[in-house]
Amino acid sequence: MRRFCALISLLPALAVISPAPSVAQIVSITIAPPVLPVYVQPPIPEPGYIWTPGYWAYGPQAYFWVPGTWVQPPVVGVLWTPGYWGWRDGIYVWNAGYWGPHIGFYGGVNYGFGYGGVGYEGGAWRGGVFSYNRSVNNFGSVNITNVYNKTVIVNNNASRVAFNGGTGGIAARPTPLEEAAMHEQHTPPTAAQTQHEHTASTNRENLASVNHGAPAIAATSKPGEFSGKGVVRASGAAPPARDPPAEALQRAREARRRTVLPIRAQIRSAALRSKAPARRPRTPRRRGPPMHSTPAPPGLVRRTANSNRPIQERAPSPATRNRPVPPVPLHIQRPPRLIRWPLRRAPRPPRILPRAADAQAPTTTSRAKLRPGSGGKHSLRFYAKSIIGWAGDTSAGSSCDRGPIKQFPAPRSHVPAVINR
Repeated sequence: MRRFCALISLLPALAVISPAPSVAQIVSITIAPPVLPVYVQPPIPEPGYIWTPGYWAYGPQAYFWVPGTWVQPPVVGVLWTPGYWGWRDGIYVWNAGYWGPHIGFYGGVNYGFGYGGVGYEGGAWRGGVFSYNRSVNNFGSVNITNVYNKTVIVNNNASRVAFNGGTGGIAARPTPLEEAAMHEQHTPPTAAQTQHEHTASTNRENLASVNHGAPAIAATSKPGEFSGKGVVRASGAAPPARDPPAEALQRAREARRRTVLPIRAQIRSAALRSKAPARRPRTPRRRGPPMHSTPAPPGLVRRTANSNRPIQERAPSPATRNRPVPPVPLHIQRPPRLIRWPLRRAPRPPRILPRAADAQAPTTTSRAKLRPGSGGKHSLRFYAKSIIGWAGDTSAGSSCDRGPIKQFPAPRSHVPAVINR
């Protein structure tokens, strides 16, 4: 608030010193601006452009560099008077630049490239067309026809101070011609110049606290273009960052695959486990002491009731070798189940095949042909002998001849004979 009041109180005095309406005292600080950086002029983009030098501007983050650039004049016949910092009554005041028919006072600051502190030696209007001084401007590959040669002495050891007045500043006063130019009609900076300054304020590399007086973007070929072939960096500035080679990118991808991706997988699995319902802890199965402590007799293998694998005896550890074994409760003691090994299988049943003599026998027999006492193929006595397994012929003393045999219906199919008798 005090600074603002001091600025308001200085406005009448400043109006007497600089009566030109285009000179603006809007920004006032107590810290001097850095020295001007050293850089080369980029080539002109096309005929008709006029060079505007770079300068230090002040923003929310202190001083930042506004790159010099080629600008088209708003109207024919006007020239650019650069702005400058001036020291007055303990504060630094910024005097903005303007377009006018003649070059005014810009604090005696040596901006270079025709702006040596007084006037402009880079070109002049002749017959409605701007002509360029070949010894000052950089034409590059552009064909410029309206040129002239005028020797301009360039002092490389000249001071690069960026403010007028005060301790360490430039002690220059306006000449009569500059005083007259300050009272002429002026045109403020164009929209391209205003946008160019705003874009420079958003680039962190242009801050004086970052580049330490050597900005990476010192000048451009056109306003607002801060990348490409027309960008020039200051002497001593760090080179711009380049794209890493393919091998470096591949190594970065492999390092990310080894470190970042496993960590993401662990985080994802942990998140899934936190969302899953809690599981009941499994109760370990209680195992009692062995049911049989004596060795099994030869030929026998001791097995448990729930497993078919033999029990393997484990050697006691040294700590529990001399420990007394507690008695086993009676309700837990069970007699071992002894299983002979190998197991004997049950005998197979005899294989039954039909007799050769009965191969031609009919499969069905009527009840009328069955006779109780006859010895034919269809008699009951024949079938009884076949089933029981008697051998030999029917004799009078056989048990089958005693008494009549009860008749029953014949089987539907032929009864096979037993091979093993």
